[in-house]
Amino acid sequence: MYAAAASAERVIELLDQRTSVPAPEHPVRLARPGPGPGPLPRVRGELRLEEVGFRHPEKTVDVLHDVSVTVPVGGTTALVGASGAGKTTLVKLLLRFYDPTRGRILLDGRDLRANIAVVLQETLLLDGTIAENILAGRPDASREDLERAARAADVDDFVDALPEGFDTRVGQRGRLLSGGQRQRIAVARAMIRDAPVLLLDEPTTSLDAESAERALGPMRRLMAGRTTVVISHNLLTVTDADRILYLEAGRVAEAGTHAELLARDRRDAQLCRLHHDSAPMPVDLAARRAAGPGPGDRKAAR
Repeated sequence: MYAAAASAERVIELLDQRTSVPAPEHPVRLARPGPGPGPLPRVRGELRLEEVGFRHPEKTVDVLHDVSVTVPVGGTTALVGASGAGKTTLVKLLLRFYDPTRGRILLDGRDLRANIAVVLQETLLLDGTIAENILAGRPDASREDLERAARAADVDDFVDALPEGFDTRVGQRGRLLSGGQRQRIAVARAMIRDAPVLLLDEPTTSLDAESAERALGPMRRLMAGRTTVVISHNLLTVTDADRILYLEAGRVAEAGTHAELLARDRRDAQLCRLHHDSAPMPVDLAARRAAGPGPGDRKAAR
């Protein structure tokens, strides 16, 4: 009885909690993610941050200062910068885990959120089957939708070799799968959701080089045609972005394409060189450098 009473007291505490992110009195209804026309207007995917500032509750220092960003429909914007620059805080604001202290975040000119899919650095899988984890992105999806998303994310590469296929259990937090397999399931979950806006938060950081390379192909397919925000501390992983924003101390310190930022040779270029110098050199490239420049290298240098 004492144990039950203590548990009941904890449950009551949770039920009494009130969210710090209140729902609007008259929310605008939009179509939920998924294929096909519906009675509600479908989100186009223009994402806009207007002078966004943020301070954690009970703190005295702002984490973000007047961040203004527009990501056009289908475009890709990368946020890079050192640890603590405010990249993860922006992700939490975009997912509306918090509301901005100042400014606004708009999707097609309206306040957000169901039309966003996300792939995080740490893949969160449920203790269920592979199919259940993919369908968490859109529970009403058909089996055909499930298999199509799995093929696009290269999940079928390893699922076909499992005795129970899609009905294989993944264990708590996906511990029965490798890191690369968990990440591909996360990509499939985002694909089946078919949301017009995609957030990628350091999606390959926790993977080794080979697993990261295998995950990049499905991620590029996932990004195609979607408004995408890529969060990374490594400039080398976001060179294909339409626009790169370099965050420093919660502010946008620089903005431009990869080529423009390198040409300016400022903070972002230094970060890029730092990662380039610390990255392991491929064996064949190391051997070529040890042998000295060949005719092709001299021609490229000219």
